[in-house]
Amino acid sequence: MKKCNIPAIVFFSTTLILAVLLVISRVENPPQKRYDTTTVLNKIVQVKELATIRYNYSGVIGFEDSYKILNVKVPLTDKFFLLKYNGYVKAGVDFGNIKAEVYKETVHVSMPKAKVLDTVIDENSVKVYNESYNSFNPIKIADYNSALTKEKRTMQEDAVKQGILREAQNQSQLLIKSLLEEMGFKEIRFTEEVVMPQLN
Repeated sequence: MKKCNIPAIVFFSTTLILAVLLVISRVENPPQKRYDTTTVLNKIVQVKELATIRYNYSGVIGFEDSYKILNVKVPLTDKFFLLKYNGYVKAGVDFGNIKAEVYKETVHVSMPKAKVLDTVIDENSVKVYNESYNSFNPIKIADYNSALTKEKRTMQEDAVKQGILREAQNQSQLLIKSLLEEMGFKEIRFTEEVVMPQLN
């Protein structure tokens, strides 16, 4: 009969028990990730585009003009046209000015207020209708540009009235909060300012 190697069995059993205990310890107490301010800001920047709000527009612009003398229209100098267009207004938070301060499991995010980032009329979508042909007062490129510029202002004012800035601010906060919660922060504070207060 072969003799049992007691020391080898003890060594093997001890090693196996230690390995099992180590695995259980790691499962019950997974290593906690530690994030600093730079890491948090880098993560926040990644959701920048998702935080923007876009309102799409399509409409018709009416333009009329004529020569005037002492505020009286000169006959036979009328010019007019209609423009149909598609465009959009985009709003969001300037992520370049977001600041964050990390203290243990608390993070304070300082956000500037949302603003209109872009107002665009797609030039390829512009169609001209009902255009006048008046040799006394012909339509110029500047007339089209003036009509489109005025419409952009109208689009922007309308978007602000409908709450695009409020939506962009809320969307930015929700996305950042969700991201920071996934990173393990227990307390997340927001302020709409650039200067950072101290956490401790």
